[in-house]
This record gives sequence, C-alpha cells and structure tokens, in this order.
Amino acid sequence: MRKCLLLSTFLLLSILLKAQLDSIKTIDIGIFSDASNHWYGIADKDAVIQPRPGHPRYPATNMRAIADNIILFQKDNGGWPKNYDMQAILTPDQADSVKQSKFVLNTTFDNRTTYSQISYLSKVYSFFHGEKYKAAALKGLQFILDAQYTNGGWPQYYPLEKNYSRCITYNDDAMGGIMWLLKDIDEHQPDYNYIDEPLRKKLVAAYLKGLNCIIKTQINDAGAPTAWCQQYDEVSLQPAWARKFEPPGICNSESVGLVLLLMSIKDPSLEVINAVKSAAKWFNDSKILYTKVETFAAPEMITPYKISRTDRRVITDSAAPPIWTRYYELQTHRPLFCNRDSKVVYSLAEVARERRDGYAWYTYEPQKVLKAYPQWLERIQARNKVY
Repeated sequence: MRKCLLLSTFLLLSILLKAQLDSIKTIDIGIFSDASNHWYGIADKDAVIQPRPGHPRYPATNMRAIADNIILFQKDNGGWPKNYDMQAILTPDQADSVKQSKFVLNTTFDNRTTYSQISYLSKVYSFFHGEKYKAAALKGLQFILDAQYTNGGWPQYYPLEKNYSRCITYNDDAMGGIMWLLKDIDEHQPDYNYIDEPLRKKLVAAYLKGLNCIIKTQINDAGAPTAWCQQYDEVSLQPAWARKFEPPGICNSESVGLVLLLMSIKDPSLEVINAVKSAAKWFNDSKILYTKVETFAAPEMITPYKISRTDRRVITDSAAPPIWTRYYELQTHRPLFCNRDSKVVYSLAEVARERRDGYAWYTYEPQKVLKAYPQWLERIQARNKVY
C-alpha cells in the first residue's frame, strides 16, 4: 500500500513538473532574426567573427546557452553590438575573439539590439534564477539610462558617433523597442520583478521622458498633426536625413510602431489620445487605392551593395488593398522616393534599380493601426476620456 502511495505521489509530481516545463517551453527568439540575418547574409569586414558555412546553432529550447552567448557578446559599457547570431555555437577561438573585444564600444539599439538582449536575459532569469543573467540585464538597463538624451530620445549608437546615428532614431524600432521594454517595467511585468525600487523609478522616469519626446516629435503641418519622421536632430527635434536615400519626411512604416505603443497604454493622457487620433486620421488620409507593387524577374545586376535578379514596378489593380509609401514629403504630403545620390524623386520608376529592388518603398503596415483603432477608441470612450 505504501509503495503504491509513493508511486502515485511520484507520478503526480512528474506530471506537475512536466506541466511546469511545458508552460515554460521556449522564449521567443524571433526578435533576434534581423541581427542574425545580417550576420549570415551581409559580409561585414569589421565583424569580430564571421559565420562558417553551415554554422551550427543552439535550438531555441537551449535557453541557458543562448543567454550565455548574450552575456559573452555584452560590451564593457553594458550594451551590445549589432548583427551577430545569439544562437550561434561558437568555436573556442571565436568565443575568445568576442571576449577580447568587449572594450570596443560599438554598442547600439539598431537592428533591434540591446533591449532584445535585456528582455531575453530577464526571462531566463525568471525561469532559472541564475545571478549572472540578472547582473547582465541590470548592466544593460543602466546602459539604456546612460544613452538617453535629456529630451527623452535615444540615438542609434552610444557612445555617440559623428554621423547621422546621433539622431533620435525611430527607424528599425530603435527607440520604440526601448520604450516597449520600459513600458513592461512600468507595468510591473513579472519578468522584471528583480529590479529594485530605486532603479525602477529611474527607468519609469526614462519611459515618461520618452513618451514626451514621442509626443513632441509628431509632425505638425500647418496645425494638423500627422505621423513621424524616422529620425530627428537630437538638439532641434526637427526631421533629419539618415542614410543618403532616407530623406526627412513623414514615414508611415516607422510611425506604425509608435502608434501601436501609444495605443497599448492602459490609461493614456489626453496628449497621447490626441496623438493616436491624429495619426489614425493621417493613415486614413494618406492611403493609396487600386495600387500594387509587382516584383518580376530581371537580368542579373551586380552592384557594390547587392546582386539583383528582380525588379519592381507599380501597377494598377482594382482589387488591391490600401497601400502606403514609406515616405511622404513634408508640407506637400506627396509620396516621396530617393536615390543614393540623395536626389529626391516622386515615383518608384525614377529610383535606380538597385534601390528600387533593395528597399521597402511601399508598406501595408498602417492597416494594423486602422484595424485596431475602432476598438481602441471604444475603450477610450468607455473610460470617459473623450467623446
């Protein structure tokens, strides 16, 4: 009888343990795909290590090994460099090269870097409670605080470099990703329970400053707020050039992430509510109907930037869903395109083939906001915020 009881208890504990492990499963690693795709797909002579053919990778279930890699790549100032694969199984020589480069502070938020590593480490710590994961995450959070401008924005790189990366950057979710992380901390998400109250207050203050910066930088043309540029001068807060083919303009693709962030706030201020309403109106007003971008095969063209085997053209399609261009010209609101010589043009056909085929000039992203907007507005109205 006693043996049966012990066996039953053992089976019950086994079932409970399996259920707990099943509930953990894995941490989403999709946020690292941008960086890893760059590492494998774009040759970078300045990279500390290069991928090998058929480079082996840790499975997503090996969370500790991935977290150990993240710690290995962390720089002395608490940030991370971009465009490496956090799942890569490194040789001893590769690991040593990464370790020896920790003093090189090419640390960034570009390509969804740094805040993604902090988020992953925080989740690993909540699962396994390894102190090294907590220490690395805390060091990364301090890096975020150190990198923030007094006006609330963040640059692409910190320490600051002498180029457009000094700008406040909404491109590629640089600042938006930081804000989502800080929002989770502000809302006391369980993965961040390890943060003590003094640090939490600093991080929440940084989050609120960031919100204020987002509200301030919404582009206002002749009294009508629209959306956002992808980069802003860090001093004047005016729309700024990024790369030579990325002019200052209303950038619908990057604005969507900012609006979804604002819409996710549980108890938004009147300023946030008005910013969302204005952006939703802009997305509706700027949509392009009966238009589709077609990709088609083309003779191979080799350039210093890429090998192109396709081309793109804009066609009329009565069944096409609404589409938007990535850029709209300031003041005129004309769809805007650009070449590598920084020459602004007004149609995709005028863009050189390498950029025409190699850059996302059109987007469907604003539809995410327009789809979610009615329910968001209903929620706001139910809270007696606006009518």
